[in-house]
Amino acid sequence: MKKRFVSYLREDIAAVWADQDPMNAAFALTGEVFRDMPGRRTLKVDLNGRDYFVKLHFGVGWREVIKNWLQFKWPVVGAENEFRACRGLAEAGIPAPQPAAYASSQGSIAQRRSFVLCDALTGYSSLEDVTDTWFDAPPSALLRQRVLYAVARFARDFHAQGFIHRDFYICHLLARDDALREGVVELAVLDLHRARRFARVPGRWRKRDLAALLFSSLDLGYSPRQWLRFVRIYTGQPLRQSFGNRRWFWRRILRRAERLYEEKRRKGKSRGLYRP
Repeated sequence: MKKRFVSYLREDIAAVWADQDPMNAAFALTGEVFRDMPGRRTLKVDLNGRDYFVKLHFGVGWREVIKNWLQFKWPVVGAENEFRACRGLAEAGIPAPQPAAYASSQGSIAQRRSFVLCDALTGYSSLEDVTDTWFDAPPSALLRQRVLYAVARFARDFHAQGFIHRDFYICHLLARDDALREGVVELAVLDLHRARRFARVPGRWRKRDLAALLFSSLDLGYSPRQWLRFVRIYTGQPLRQSFGNRRWFWRRILRRAERLYEEKRRKGKSRGLYRP
């Protein structure tokens, strides 16, 4: 039997899983399946009357590992990225799911099993779901502005702490429901299994995150002037300084977002409202 290494077990979960192997206990959990993909499954589970989300990683297999290596990428092979990102974000004061347990088996990176169990972010709604209602019931101009500004500030703080998401779409940003009802936009982030942290975010990763945000928002009808305000808030600088010699950086973000949008439009998965 492979030796198992338990990296983290919070007191509340240690009490629930007393005298159990954490890996066996996690992989025996049942609940509502939120995502089921090759090598990974996400469940919403109830433990002692509290809601948690558990991500189970079954091993990606050598084909996936080699494919990533051939593309000069380091494959995501388990739950460690998400565990470290959630802990780091908590330390930085950025709202994200709080990890309650994490473990990984030893052995080859292609076959390694792991899991991370996090507190459920209750009382939040996906920003994608929030903005989907805008097409039938348009929000006030003030709320639209507040959402844009909140996303700009969140992205700024997220990157300033050295984090990249790598799937930084608005569906992975959550708005707190009670605050939103009062017209206040307070955000959190989730789905961090591909997240990484750097001492300083490299430009190419910053570009990819910002392009993902823009791409997932193109149907929302924000004007070019409003996107310039996003840039000003994100950079914390006047536009003349924000662009300066970095105009090419923002152009590449727009081009990448438009390419992603066009691919989605061809597949019939966008509303097709955006026109370059």
